[in-house]
Amino acid sequence: MTSPSASGEARLALTAGAACYVIWGFVPLVFQAIGAMGVGPWEILAHRILWSIPTALVFVALAKQGDQAMAVVRNPKTLAWLFLSSLLIATNWVVFIWSVTSGRLLEASLGYYINPLVVMAAGALVFRERIDRIGMAAIGLALVGVAIQAVALGHPPWISLILAFSFGGYGVVRKQVAAEAQTGFLVETLLVGGVAAAYIVWLTGHGGGHFGDPIAAAWLIACGPITAIPLVLFSWAARRIPLSMMGFLQFISPTISFFIGLSQGEPFTPVRALSFAFIWGGAAVFLFGAWRRSRAVMRATREVAEAAAE
Repeated sequence: MTSPSASGEARLALTAGAACYVIWGFVPLVFQAIGAMGVGPWEILAHRILWSIPTALVFVALAKQGDQAMAVVRNPKTLAWLFLSSLLIATNWVVFIWSVTSGRLLEASLGYYINPLVVMAAGALVFRERIDRIGMAAIGLALVGVAIQAVALGHPPWISLILAFSFGGYGVVRKQVAAEAQTGFLVETLLVGGVAAAYIVWLTGHGGGHFGDPIAAAWLIACGPITAIPLVLFSWAARRIPLSMMGFLQFISPTISFFIGLSQGEPFTPVRALSFAFIWGGAAVFLFGAWRRSRAVMRATREVAEAAAE
């Protein structure tokens, strides 16, 4: 029997997990507001990195992970992995910012529908994880959806693919790093923070910066906590609820972004709708597989508990 305290923590973790994906779903509105002030994607990226550093420092301090952060900094191999992950996440961020500020939010949402399937394929290729028939069907449907999207656009959906593979690659690299999410995120932002600060100084020196505008400055500073808070919520939740449940929750974000893009009048032709139908089909099959695996794990756990009680 599950204790009331454990049950309460599970509900709180579920709420935290849902909250992080809801925040990520509405983040495009923040970048669109900043972009409307004339701030370009690279400037937004630079400030997002720079202002994430103090936020990450606060979370590392609250988690009392200062010693872990120092151990990471002293380990060249771990630093190399985190430098690679920082480049991948920076690529993901700047492409996402550019897409949502240039009226391509539907393509961005498509990327995050594809991402779980990319992660599944990466697990098979890199970690030799087994993909069952349900997983293969999900990936197959997604590939058909991507091909139809290419027909609809007249070229491969590069935005969707870059977002899916950069974030998927980020997850694969971070799996190699023996560090908590807060600590890893702090070191990642520190590794590229110098370049971000130098770019901001250079841009300001050439009269192209927007930090002198108090409203723009407030939005740019807010990019730090807006980036770090959902990441910490995700990390906390992922340790307390099954990954299959997180698999269900991760589709919240692209769904919110999809409807934002639709409400803003982005073109949604019948061919494009067909491509999304295949992608959603792949997502549905993925979720069914996750649900079935979750049921199997719960059944096995219950049988072990019953056997131990006899």
